[in-house]
Amino acid sequence: MSIGAVLGELTAEFPDVTISKIRFLEAEGLVQPSRTPSGYRQFAPADVERLRVVLRAQRDQYLPLKVIKQQLAAADRGDAPGPRAVVPEVAEVPEVTAGRRLTREDLLEATGLEPAVLTQLEEFGLIKPGPAGFYESADAELALVVKAMARFGIQPRHLRAFRTSADREVGLIEQIVTPMYRQQDGQARARADEAVRELASLSVALHTLLVNAGLRGVSGR
Repeated sequence: MSIGAVLGELTAEFPDVTISKIRFLEAEGLVQPSRTPSGYRQFAPADVERLRVVLRAQRDQYLPLKVIKQQLAAADRGDAPGPRAVVPEVAEVPEVTAGRRLTREDLLEATGLEPAVLTQLEEFGLIKPGPAGFYESADAELALVVKAMARFGIQPRHLRAFRTSADREVGLIEQIVTPMYRQQDGQARARADEAVRELASLSVALHTLLVNAGLRGVSGR
């Protein structure tokens, strides 16, 4: 397939994908289409499926390309499966919710969350439906994490500090990537999107390390 045909195959599931994005993923070594004698790209069905894996890992799991590339390389060697979620098992949502908008009823059914708890999560700004009133699959994942934490007596009101901390991190990342989004070359947005994902991943890693360090005294380690 030509790159234009590949774009046509992907846009139904990934409406934001562009030819520039596909070229960027090729430049980063995520996919390696063959070339005609005159230099035109030729994508095999396996290349298209590989692009789907990469785009899903970015969209659904927020993995940076560096991590996706490592996991794909391991899978190619037969050492490990392909890209997988870094969210704990407690946050796995039914496959039917992935990548689609959810009504309030859909969200409650998928997570088993009590309606009153969902209302509290909305009041404290932890979950926000979109302008049309729909939720994303990420909201379902968040709801399941909150539900798991509730087993330890942690209530939505205790989680406001997490929301405040996340908002501050978002503000910092926005300051870093906004100039990148304003660049005019064709792959600037793809580079900026990847920077956002990598910074988000590094932020999660830093947060985990800081919490573990702070708990050493509590656990006696």
